[in-house]
Amino acid sequence: MTDQEAPTRPNPRKVREGVVVSNAMDRTAVVRITNRKRHPRYGKTVAHTSKLFVHDETNDLNVGDRVRIIETRPLSKLKRWRILEIVERAR
Repeated sequence: MTDQEAPTRPNPRKVREGVVVSNAMDRTAVVRITNRKRHPRYGKTVAHTSKLFVHDETNDLNVGDRVRIIETRPLSKLKRWRILEIVERAR
């Protein structure tokens, strides 16, 4: 599936951007995403982080890579995301 096909879906798939924190598993990487939201009462920006398990078919991700991931069907007990593109390689 490409970017051009995504808008034709009645309910488009979620796309997130994050940093790879682990690639120790076979064909699986762990990506940390950060959501920033203003606190409703105090107005301070609060950061919430989540770790998502991502399918990496070619095992080419390294720790520190910035990636864009897209929601997909369940691939295993925890994997519900796959790699859309690698935005930036780790240095």
